[in-house]
Amino acid sequence: QVQLVESGGGLVQSGGSLRLSCAASERTFSRYALAWFRQTPGKERQFVAAISRSGGTPYYADSVKGRFTISIDDAKNTGYLQMNSLKPEDTAVYYCAADKSISILTTTLGYKYLEVWGQGTLVTVSS
Repeated sequence: QVQLVESGGGLVQSGGSLRLSCAASERTFSRYALAWFRQTPGKERQFVAAISRSGGTPYYADSVKGRFTISIDDAKNTGYLQMNSLKPEDTAVYYCAADKSISILTTTLGYKYLEVWGQGTLVTVSS
């Protein structure tokens, strides 16, 4: 089973940018759709973005549309989340997840059934 490792989190000022990376352990990653979620203490994990392998339009939460971009580089076995115009409310631990089904990645509470997760990376946006 593919394993994921996130990196790229850190402290940034409001309005700044960060790019998160999600490195996969196997080339079979090319068969998986990818998603990013985020979580703050005491709250449910929140969907951020997802991308399928079928070439369709990526999915974004309304709160990040126009600011965040999800992508995959199969040559590097790595997924990315480019985050621009960051706001303090974007502060959270960000997790990448993979599944062969884009539906489970984008369905409400579908994250509870996902088995392939990274360890998380903390993003802090100061005001």
